[in-house]
Amino acid sequence: MKKILYALFFMSAAILSQDITPPATPSGVKAIGYELHSDVIWQYNLEPDLAGYKVYKFNGSSFVLSKTVKKNRSFSWEWIGAPGTTVRYKVSAYDNTGNESPLSEEVTAATHIMNDEEFLDMTQLAAFRYFWDWGDPTSGLARERWHPNEGDVTNTIGGSGFGIMAIIAGVHRQFISREQGAQRLLKITTFLATKADRFHGAFSHWLNGTTGKVVNFGQQNGGDIVETAFLIQGLLAARQYFDNNTLEEVQSRNYINQIWHEVDWNFYRNGTSGLYWNWSPTMGFNFNDTFVFHGWNETQIAYLLAVASPTKAPNINMQNFYRSGWGNNSKITNYRVRYDIPLYVGSSYGGPLFFTHYSYLGFDPRNKRDLYTNYFVHNKNQSLVNRAYCIDNPKKFAGYGEDCWGLTASYSIPGVGYSAHAPENDNGTIAPTAALSSMPYTPKESLAALKHFYRTYGVNLWGDFGFKDAFNVTRNWYSDGYLAIDQGPIVGMIENYRSEILWKSFMSAPEIAPLLDFSSGKGLFFPDTKVEEEETIPNEFKLEQNYPNPFNSETTIKYTIPSNLSADKAGVKGETAKVTLKVYDVLGRDVATLVDEYKLAGTYKATFDTRHAELSRSIPSGIYFYRISAGDYTAVRKMILLK
Repeated sequence: MKKILYALFFMSAAILSQDITPPATPSGVKAIGYELHSDVIWQYNLEPDLAGYKVYKFNGSSFVLSKTVKKNRSFSWEWIGAPGTTVRYKVSAYDNTGNESPLSEEVTAATHIMNDEEFLDMTQLAAFRYFWDWGDPTSGLARERWHPNEGDVTNTIGGSGFGIMAIIAGVHRQFISREQGAQRLLKITTFLATKADRFHGAFSHWLNGTTGKVVNFGQQNGGDIVETAFLIQGLLAARQYFDNNTLEEVQSRNYINQIWHEVDWNFYRNGTSGLYWNWSPTMGFNFNDTFVFHGWNETQIAYLLAVASPTKAPNINMQNFYRSGWGNNSKITNYRVRYDIPLYVGSSYGGPLFFTHYSYLGFDPRNKRDLYTNYFVHNKNQSLVNRAYCIDNPKKFAGYGEDCWGLTASYSIPGVGYSAHAPENDNGTIAPTAALSSMPYTPKESLAALKHFYRTYGVNLWGDFGFKDAFNVTRNWYSDGYLAIDQGPIVGMIENYRSEILWKSFMSAPEIAPLLDFSSGKGLFFPDTKVEEEETIPNEFKLEQNYPNPFNSETTIKYTIPSNLSADKAGVKGETAKVTLKVYDVLGRDVATLVDEYKLAGTYKATFDTRHAELSRSIPSGIYFYRISAGDYTAVRKMILLK
């Protein structure tokens, strides 16, 4: 009898100690209908023993279990396949002992033909989730890749820089609140500043998201200055964007400044006039997997940040460093034409399209140029060349066409694994990130590709985080995975096309402004170079007639500086010239100076606005003259002001 009583006692105690409390019902549940699929989204539950969520769908008579979702997800999606369908959902949460919350209120979504803005919202939100829902729970950093088994949780530094900019876009698009974004940023910056390995201030290519220790990338077991540059680009954009005086935002900005100031760009020069890609604590700079890198490629942002560093910039003449390193002593310049489209730097067809994305997620290439090109124009042209090659399709791969284009580094067909696809290296594999991340350069063509990918390849190409990494119609192969360095540019470059918020944030950093003034010691770019149309390389001077003429209060003057003019006082012989463009009245008196600066070869426009002329008196109607001088060249034309 005593044994029976003891058994009953312990059984009762076990029953009483068992967790029978269910999680809270998920909050913020919403449903979104797209053209061919639907989303259900909610806010994360906070219970420490949470196991996941259950999504129920109405089958015509009751709500039945449709999908079980892991606890690190705040969304579920369902491919429906046609517009005009209405679906109804409810969501619950469950814990490790099987307790399930009450169901949420019903939410409804209807698939429908979408407009352009809806397509962009859909694509950005899905790619954003890669960083938000698949981000490392300890470090907050981006993981290198995702596959259905979720077995690889390696963190990536460059991809995390792109992910930080995706968070800015996510706040701006109201995918998450500013408070949520600030909290995630603080988690990331705290981990980077206090736990992650650094090597003379630079982070490793890969690292462990729990310990912060290096995860080897091939031979590389130390600092990677290029991946670090991608990270710093994102951090500086975040420092400028998260500018409130809340505890989280202030602390994040302090950590960002600490991280930024400790990167020793001069060390990674290793006594040269360029930058070494990697340094190893065991091999130094003496191993096969490091070298001095030069453009044209993805590394321009590393040279820009090296020059911009307020603490540890290269200890040599900045402009010579940039010319020798990025410019490869002017070897970067290579004017050529492909498919009747001019290219200005690089070689052949320009290479994979990620060259045009990574350095320009934060750095705005518009309306400026260095000694070699206007990078917005070049990037636009390279995107168009890439598309033209796919339309031409010389290797006759299936699927290629005017709306199915985009060759860049991505996963590749079985037996290859990963490859930097380009017209020069084409095996029939298209990567959606190539066309989608070119949105600021080729909005019409990129948006057409987006719609084609979605409507044509459907659930084969669409998955948990939007468009999968790559596909090959000839081989009937569709990747099952995603890469951080491909998902991040999709979010960021589409946002730059839509709102320019990443460009505006990064470019507002005070350290960047000196790069845009060639007359400063750190100046690399010529300001106010408003050449956004197709460039040509001119070989003769032109001063064109102003338009309109006669004019009322404002007129435009177009002029051309040739490439064969010898420069004076610029320190860049043969590449720049001091240009002055002035307006005079009939008595020869100065009315206004429109241009007084060094210019590269190119075609320019100047505006004469009589409402802001450099006179203390008003400018009356009458005849005026405008005169240009550059080197030994001068020209004068007449214009008429009629008020």
